Amino acid sequence: MTDRQEVFVEASARLHFGVLDLRGARGRWFGGIGAAAPGPTLLVSAVRAETLEAEGPDAERAAEFADRFMAHHGVRGAVRLRMHRALPQHSGLGSGTQLALAVARAVADLHGIKADAPGLARAVGRARRSAVGTWTFADGGLVVEGGRRPGRDDCGPLLARLPFPASWRCVVAVPDSASGVSGGDEEAAFEALPAPSEQDVEHVAHLVLMALLPAVAEADIDAFGAALTQIQEITGRWFTAVQGGTFAPGASEALVRHMRDGGASGVGQSSWGPAVYGIVDGAEAGARLAGRVRAASDHPCTVYEGAFPTRGARVRWGQDQG
Repeated sequence: MTDRQEVFVEASARLHFGVLDLRGARGRWFGGIGAAAPGPTLLVSAVRAETLEAEGPDAERAAEFADRFMAHHGVRGAVRLRMHRALPQHSGLGSGTQLALAVARAVADLHGIKADAPGLARAVGRARRSAVGTWTFADGGLVVEGGRRPGRDDCGPLLARLPFPASWRCVVAVPDSASGVSGGDEEAAFEALPAPSEQDVEHVAHLVLMALLPAVAEADIDAFGAALTQIQEITGRWFTAVQGGTFAPGASEALVRHMRDGGASGVGQSSWGPAVYGIVDGAEAGARLAGRVRAASDHPCTVYEGAFPTRGARVRWGQDQG
């Protein structure tokens, strides 16, 4: 047993509500809207060590991110990482970014390195397309980020962050048998996508600015749901050429419809899926919708339900028992 200090970092999955612009006509690409999910979460801990070690689920990727962060900052020495809990991979929940940032946060705190969420992302090579996960790692609420400029390493800037009304509930369903597009396949998919119309891009921006954000500020769940669902339908069409429909065909598409029929005010698919979500007002409505989705035996899935997180990643210290 040792008395070394161990730092623990817990991070929520992120939900991607939509892309702002795939055209880049204004000099910025992507941009996005999203929030941290009520579940699942990942948990990683780290202690100082002579060599870089990692154990647990996603340990190999965790070690790679730690190595990148230490190389970026010229850190001498190393760490031992423990992955206590990992996010589902290739599910549209931002598992890679959340793991990278959680590991970077742990290593930074162990070695006394000051870095905000965009700085962590830059050090480990994340936020090169979407910055939604970076900003949900930093804090809670609905986030809107402004996209990247080509040829720059900058994280898309945070344009807005609004707290969700405390009574709103989110139900997240992750189908058991499907996986979303990721890695090299994702790069190829974006290359293959046709540019959306300028009218579509302007329509999404208008919905975000004049419908989605005001609805959160005024706690108007019906207006929020209508705007979110419309944004999802428009941006989903942008991905039809690759994903085969507005939502990924099969379990994701069916579960979105199931949530809508079950009374969700707003529904959608997170990123490439297969994770989908529905948003309602009230704890009873959230529990009822979650139960309905769990009972959808045609499409078995893991279901999470709860309020939107009010803060970003959680950091705590403890004594290393290993």
